[in-house]
Amino acid sequence: MNPSRSTATAPSGSAAPSVSAPPAPPSTASTFAHEDTLPRVPLPTLADSCTRFLSWCGPLLTPEERAATEAEVAAFSGPDGPGPVLQAALEEYDRTPGVHSWLDTFWPYRYLGRRDRIALNANFFFLFQDTGQPQVERAAGLIGAAVAYKRRLDREEIPPVVLRGAPQTMEQNKYLFSTTRIPGAQQDTVRHPYSEEWPGPSDARHVVVFFRGTMYRMDVLGPDGTPYALDDLAAGLSAVMKAGAEPAAPDTSVGHLTTMARADWAATRETLRAHPGNAAALDDIETALFCVCLEDFAPADTQETCDELLYGDRGNRWFDKAVSFVVFADGRAGINVEHCGLDGTTILSFVDTLLGTPAGEQSRESGARVQGRPEFSALTFELDDALQARIRTAAEAFAQYGADTATRTVSFEDFGSTAAKALRVSPDAFVQLAYQLAHQRAKGRLGATYESIATRQWRRGRTEAMRVVTPETQAFVAAMEDPTADAAARRAAFRAAATAHVTRAKECQAGDAPEQHLWELELIQRRRGAELGITEQPALYRSPGWQIMRDDYLSTSSAPSEHIQYFGFGSTSSRCIGIAYVLLPDRFNLYLSTPRPVADQMHAFADHLRAAVTELRELLAGE
Repeated sequence: MNPSRSTATAPSGSAAPSVSAPPAPPSTASTFAHEDTLPRVPLPTLADSCTRFLSWCGPLLTPEERAATEAEVAAFSGPDGPGPVLQAALEEYDRTPGVHSWLDTFWPYRYLGRRDRIALNANFFFLFQDTGQPQVERAAGLIGAAVAYKRRLDREEIPPVVLRGAPQTMEQNKYLFSTTRIPGAQQDTVRHPYSEEWPGPSDARHVVVFFRGTMYRMDVLGPDGTPYALDDLAAGLSAVMKAGAEPAAPDTSVGHLTTMARADWAATRETLRAHPGNAAALDDIETALFCVCLEDFAPADTQETCDELLYGDRGNRWFDKAVSFVVFADGRAGINVEHCGLDGTTILSFVDTLLGTPAGEQSRESGARVQGRPEFSALTFELDDALQARIRTAAEAFAQYGADTATRTVSFEDFGSTAAKALRVSPDAFVQLAYQLAHQRAKGRLGATYESIATRQWRRGRTEAMRVVTPETQAFVAAMEDPTADAAARRAAFRAAATAHVTRAKECQAGDAPEQHLWELELIQRRRGAELGITEQPALYRSPGWQIMRDDYLSTSSAPSEHIQYFGFGSTSSRCIGIAYVLLPDRFNLYLSTPRPVADQMHAFADHLRAAVTELRELLAGE
């Protein structure tokens, strides 16, 4: 079992396709032109969030549990309860000059406050479509395209995303390059450009290349800031691989340390920095534009490739780095992303730009020119016996953690969003209802289900937490499992559940959702309880409704892009199945993950899901 995952959250993918519209034509405005004029995230009223909370958790509760939760909600929100005091404090904070959103302190806590490991638990990956290119050529192309993107971003020439006529926040683009999560004893921090400590775009000219457990600093921009030509980059990568022909000595690959729990890694990092020369090497890693992880092997199949992208290690990763491109010996490639400043929608836009135009064309447009092989040098660390022992222990513990994780890829070659639309149903509603039916059949019950909904139309908006199970979902699953229900009754139940799903997704996009609001009120009590006269955690947060609603059985997020094969992340609790899905017009690919003790249930879920999709298609086709 992996109890440390119980506080995790699924990565934030795209808004549900059921409530999204095709992007508008590219804007001519500069990248960050709309940031200060975007509408603020609306702050729900306490009454609205309490009402929605009871509605959301209700389907998961017994009558006794619901009664107990209702009592705690009444005590929390009543005139003499803690809720109004906490809400007033949040409203005051929201009005404070310089505050962009009432969620400004929520997001750092949610992502930077977690104390377990982020490797596998929080980072997410995309597996790119294959190109057939050799490893070095593929890696050079990704570097050249990423540098071209950065050059455009520096000039604010990346057009703002516009959906349904509404500009979306582009703030997360500031975290793409030279961004590194720094472990802390109590809460992590982020070292990044566009900050008070590092104003404006990154001025770094290098990346960090991993090969066989050794790190190399390699320039990708010349001394005058001109990008290296692709052939130059390929020559540099080939030279790195030649220099690293021998694997790193045992217990010297410092990247293993980034797999540790955060407080342990923070203490180890301070010990590491105390050795002369190590601080400079860390600085090179932390300021690098991004990482390029070259592997000396080719995974056996697609699932192994996905697993390697999610939790492959061998000392060949720096999981704290915002962006790490991973390229295998056969040229297959993908990306591993540190989640604290980057959601799936931003990475999708980034990846679509990198892969949507030939790398050579992007490189030429960036002004790249032949400059000869770029400079590179190995990053070495002074390691005493104690540090080497920590590296060894970290490597062994993470290898076991990966082994304790069960995963599976599922691919539907004959189903996609086009087929769902032909049945007059939201594609996302269709697959989410299929998940519920499959879960009921695999585990004998429904359970709390999380879906990430993008809210980037708000100033510095990120995502909202949607809870999928509604009374209509329950009724639909019951009808499908009732041998006496005829096709018409089942279709009616499906249509009602799909409509309820779309309605709730739209409410989440509009900011009308209770979970993050009530969670932030709890965090205010933790931070300021003594000052506000609320010295104990309100009992609402120990109620059956709060605990059961947030105890994920399924944690889901979507990433629709024709340039990726699979998207994936780790399970978010000891019995949860993580579902990362790519739903496109002509295909539907999923990556499932769960702790190994419940692997059989995950595999049963996958089998039932395949049957459920076929069953629902036949049911709706009969109308």
